[in-house]
Amino acid sequence: MPHDTTTLFSQTTFEAPTVSQDRFREAMSLLGAPVVLVTTDGPGGRQGLTVSAISSVSDTPPTVLVCLNRSNRSHQAFLKNGVVGISVLSPVHHDLARVFASRSVEPDEKFAQGNWIIGETGSALLSDALVTLDCEIDAIHSAGTHDVLFCAIKSISASADADHGLAWFSRNFHHLPVKRA
Repeated sequence: MPHDTTTLFSQTTFEAPTVSQDRFREAMSLLGAPVVLVTTDGPGGRQGLTVSAISSVSDTPPTVLVCLNRSNRSHQAFLKNGVVGISVLSPVHHDLARVFASRSVEPDEKFAQGNWIIGETGSALLSDALVTLDCEIDAIHSAGTHDVLFCAIKSISASADADHGLAWFSRNFHHLPVKRA
């Protein structure tokens, strides 16, 4: 007989073991991830930052998730604008990734670097990115210090020229070869 998971979980109390922030961060540093710039523009202003907390969710409809720290100065702009531009970086963008990761660099200074195009949502997309995803925020889920933005993809553009992607692993950038069919 199949279990009714709703009943099963509502009657069970789970206690998570206590894990320190340092131990968690060290473990997550060993979880490789793509390096991407996420941008937004609209009534909440133009903002952008470097993230590695991004993942595919579904291909029907095409959806990705992006995790944003609620204490980040750009957080409210993403929520108010309701749009996200995602630029997946290649090794030539190493320095740009560092600029967008900096808390001391103002948005205008960030966007003065790189070549940008404006997507159909109004978000800035890096013209020579490995891949760009132009998205609308479809749903938001809060977890701990972050909001998880579920982003419906409105358009995709991929570079035919890039031969490597940029990844973040063990607190360093790494180059990953692109295999083409």
